[in-house]
Amino acid sequence: MIVNVDADRCRGHGICCALCPDVFELSDDGYATVRPGEVPVELESAVRDAVMQCPERAITAT
Repeated sequence: MIVNVDADRCRGHGICCALCPDVFELSDDGYATVRPGEVPVELESAVRDAVMQCPERAITAT
């Protein structure tokens, strides 16, 4: 699974970081970023939760 955060849509709510801190983190500017690399299988469910709960729909996962 590859995850992306659309920087233009992210508003820094931090829900994704709370749900899956091993994949998401907040930048110095307060917006979500994705740690580099492919998401480990054991974290895919948490990433899907983050995608569904992002209020701005800024996260995509493929």
